[in-house]
Amino acid sequence: MDFNFTEEQQMVRDGLTRLVREQYDWETRRGVISSEAGWRPEIWAQMAELGLLGMPFSEADGGFGGGAVDAMIVMEEFGKGLVVEPFVPTVVCAGGFLKHAGTDAQKEEHIGGIVDGSRVYAFAYAEPRGRYDYADVQTTAKKDGGGYVLNGHKAVVIGAPWATHLVVTARTGGERRDSEGVSVCIVDKASAGVVTRDYPTVDGRRASEVYLENVSVPAEALIGEEGAGLPLIERVTDEAIAAQCAEACGAMKVAHAMTVDYSRQRKQFGVAIGSFQVLQHRMVDMFTEYEQAVSMTYLATLKLDASEKERKRAVSSAKVRIGQAAHHVGQDAIQIHGGMGMTDELAIGSYFKRLTIFDSEFGNVDHHMKRHIALS
Repeated sequence: MDFNFTEEQQMVRDGLTRLVREQYDWETRRGVISSEAGWRPEIWAQMAELGLLGMPFSEADGGFGGGAVDAMIVMEEFGKGLVVEPFVPTVVCAGGFLKHAGTDAQKEEHIGGIVDGSRVYAFAYAEPRGRYDYADVQTTAKKDGGGYVLNGHKAVVIGAPWATHLVVTARTGGERRDSEGVSVCIVDKASAGVVTRDYPTVDGRRASEVYLENVSVPAEALIGEEGAGLPLIERVTDEAIAAQCAEACGAMKVAHAMTVDYSRQRKQFGVAIGSFQVLQHRMVDMFTEYEQAVSMTYLATLKLDASEKERKRAVSSAKVRIGQAAHHVGQDAIQIHGGMGMTDELAIGSYFKRLTIFDSEFGNVDHHMKRHIALS
């Protein structure tokens, strides 16, 4: 696939490469994820100053006129450093809902806060028994005067410990798993009745169990048409999947490079293990998996503005292929590193964890294989 970036996009990539290299070395990241906060607000502010948080938004919405390709570039570089700051929940997910279905008033209120870094959002869509089904929503939003009252439990809400606002899916009508009746609304995390239980994730990020107990929101908090939110949710999550595929590609590239470098240094029987042909073959296979993953990511990103069926097929194809590649690259990297790869002494273990968790976000390989088959 011949894919050329613009001069501006290449400048952004070069700047991000420097940022990650200087601000996200292995020891610094390890200190950050083990700290009480788990992230660095000053890095988030720096991202805002560099224009990264406003890059995917149009100039009319207060951004810098970019799009999905720009988000892909950002996420690939973030994947190389295992950046934990919540770019996908805030910019891709919350920003996506606002771009596609927000009113002018909602865009004016929220997008400016995203662009300048003053607001952080988390996407609360998953429920304990949902199993990747966006329509399996038991959280309710019942009309109350001029607004709604929310009750329910959202599980594994990535970035929620740092969030100022939550984008919540809730059922305003119909029965559990009905495609109709699902709505999306923005909730101020400081609202009365919002209770969170925060915890670290395996891959170094932070998440929360979010409990909504008679949380009142105004009618203006609803994004899009009431009860018709499922197609919007699917569109935004497809964009999030494409962005995370780029992140996985960045992580795979570094994992492969680390493995090759280690194989040149580690000696057995008096010679570097990289001289063993069987390991050379495995590292070539890792590189092939990475290259295929990059091509699939480009395809999925370019298809985000295609028809609904074409977009879904491309995204599911990418999620399946990159999920498989992430397993392959991550596991082979650990095996070639040997016992040291399983410890926190080497960075490769963290790359393995992130590549492993990638498969479970927004639908695993099996789920997207079934979705692709159904669309075919």
